[in-house]
Amino acid sequence: MSAITPSLVKQLRELTGAGMMDCKRALEECGGDLEAATDWLRKKGLAAAAKKAGRIAAEGLIGMRLEGTAGALVEVNSETDFVARNETFQQLVRHIVGLAPGAKGDVEALKKMVVSASGRTVADEIAQAIAVIGENLNLRRTAYLEVPKGLVAGYVHNQVAVGLGKLGVLVGLASDAEPAALAELGKQLAMHIAAANPRAVDVAGLDPALVERERQIYAEQARASGKPESIVAKMVEGRLRKFYEEAVLLEQAFVVDPERRVKDVIAAAAKAAGAPITVTGFVRMQVGEGIEKETSDLAAEVAKLTRT
Repeated sequence: MSAITPSLVKQLRELTGAGMMDCKRALEECGGDLEAATDWLRKKGLAAAAKKAGRIAAEGLIGMRLEGTAGALVEVNSETDFVARNETFQQLVRHIVGLAPGAKGDVEALKKMVVSASGRTVADEIAQAIAVIGENLNLRRTAYLEVPKGLVAGYVHNQVAVGLGKLGVLVGLASDAEPAALAELGKQLAMHIAAANPRAVDVAGLDPALVERERQIYAEQARASGKPESIVAKMVEGRLRKFYEEAVLLEQAFVVDPERRVKDVIAAAAKAAGAPITVTGFVRMQVGEGIEKETSDLAAEVAKLTRT
């Protein structure tokens, strides 16, 4: 019997895509024989992950976990929305997001954390789920938000189960006010962020390169109208103010009450709570954003088949 070394386990995992614990067990069952262990995994349906790993996974779920002054989000992708509605997949996301606060936004650290229910790492749990569900699954990212005092509030849009949906938002409220006094404001702000998709909390938080690009565009537009430079400068500043009202959270019209800006809503809530309230940051995470999805032309595919 060959020694079951970590390098041998790693080699089997690279060959099959199965989880580390499953590879170790396969080698133990097969006396350290790599080829036999590969066949053992295939027979158990655990070697399927590698073949599926190349397929695009752009559907899935956002999971949210709130823990008072901290909160975390995860995005776990699947190939189809059908699988996202599967209880096995949803349970996988629950396990992962339950560990997410401890990873503090580090997705690689999260993959190495151990799911207590199975004793497997998150990475191995995903590999196991791939074998069971039959689709490529992927822990794409995680985010973490914390305040020293106050509350991290959240909202999940298109919720399919508690804390699971297609879009998740965290918002940090730093304040000496009681968390209960911050809860409703936090939820409303999170819902606003989900709908309005701001780029930064305040003007200072915007990327200077973005602001400069907008400034140059507005200046060129104003000059093209034939206005003198003194008027151009005023026009640019006016258009930048409009840009801030669209891109900056505190300057946006509040979706619940468009007659007020978000900063005015926060000021009123702070007065009612008897303590200042500061939005320290937010995270908005939507399933599949930024992933290039495959598109297919069914008519072209059928025509191609008929020509062969």
